[in-house]
Amino acid sequence: MDGLNKIMVIGNVGTDPEMRYTPAGKPVTSFRIAVSRSYTGQDKERKQETEWFTVEAWNQLAEQVNQYLVKGRRAYVEGRLHSHSFKGTDEQIRHRNEIVANRVLFLERPHDLDRTEEPHLEEQITS
Repeated sequence: MDGLNKIMVIGNVGTDPEMRYTPAGKPVTSFRIAVSRSYTGQDKERKQETEWFTVEAWNQLAEQVNQYLVKGRRAYVEGRLHSHSFKGTDEQIRHRNEIVANRVLFLERPHDLDRTEEPHLEEQITS
C-alpha cells in the first residue's frame, strides 16, 4: 500500500498569483496563502499565530487560479506537500516546503467580477 501525502488549508491569499510556463509549455501558477489559528495561552490571553504556505498549481488549475484569485481573497487549497533544498545567495543550503495543489475552491466572490464568469463552488476545480 502506498503512503498518504495530503494537506488541506483554508486561508487568505497573501500575494497575487504569478503564472509562468515551463519550457514544455505547461502553465504553472504560484501564490502564497496565510492560515491563522487562535488559541488561549497559559496566561489566559487570546493569541493568534499565522503560517504561510507557498502554493503551486499546474495546467488548467493554474490558469483558473491565475484568472480568479487575488490577494486578500479566502481560498481552500488541497494538495500534496513537496519539499526541496536549494543553495541560497549566501551559499547556505535552504529547505522549502510547498503545497502542490490539485484542488482550489474560491470561498468568497469578488465584487468586481460578473457571477457568470467565475466557476461555482460546486464545480470543483482539480488538476
